[in-house]
Amino acid sequence: MTAPDPAPARPAERGLRAVVFDLDGTLFDHPSAALAGLRAWVASLGRTSSAQLEEAWLRAEERWFRAWREGEVDFAGQRRGRLRDVLPLLGLPVGDDDALDALFTGGFLPAYERAWAGYDDVAAALDVLRRSGLRTAVLTNGPGDQQNAKIAAIGLAGRLGPVLTAVELGFAKPDPRAFHAVCERLGLAPAEVLYVGDDHEVDVLGARAAGLRAAHLDRTGAGPLDEPDRLESLHDLAAHLGEGVRPAGP
Repeated sequence: MTAPDPAPARPAERGLRAVVFDLDGTLFDHPSAALAGLRAWVASLGRTSSAQLEEAWLRAEERWFRAWREGEVDFAGQRRGRLRDVLPLLGLPVGDDDALDALFTGGFLPAYERAWAGYDDVAAALDVLRRSGLRTAVLTNGPGDQQNAKIAAIGLAGRLGPVLTAVELGFAKPDPRAFHAVCERLGLAPAEVLYVGDDHEVDVLGARAAGLRAAHLDRTGAGPLDEPDRLESLHDLAAHLGEGVRPAGP
């Protein structure tokens, strides 16, 4: 008689004690909010947005956020850099640092904040983790006040465990120190922690280099498609964790 295949191990049996999440693009819908905020801000300037402008804004955001992450500019500097790249496309003058700061904080930023929203798969995933006994935390690149405000705005305050931000830590993902800091806060070894994020390079490869487990949340299907720990949605998290973790339901 052939013995049945063994059941998949429960998370605790595999040594997993916690799941740490990225925030933007993972729990919080930053891409949608950024574009909605851009369109509203451009309209307030008496201009009309376009696909080309929106692509330029996203490129500028990626370029300057990377520059901040790598220590080339400070956080205000990456905001100014985005405006310097995009304002000429709107036919608007590029002012000095004070003018750029005022334009960002008084124009784009409030429009962005009005568009803040979460993803519809987050609550169920957190319920799965709560029932499984796994702890949770957030490790995010950004300033603490803004990132915590996002968490509160999408109804997740008090549901995510500790929230660690790059500005408060003094170093950003994929620096291994950032990942080690959240493990230390949880009192766990890196191998006991799964990191879930949408940026394959920063979140997945960065976490693995620091000794954590990692899963890529590929909401847009951008890949890499050969990533073995790839989730298309947080609804896939229960299956990824294995038997004993069941999706929330009535």
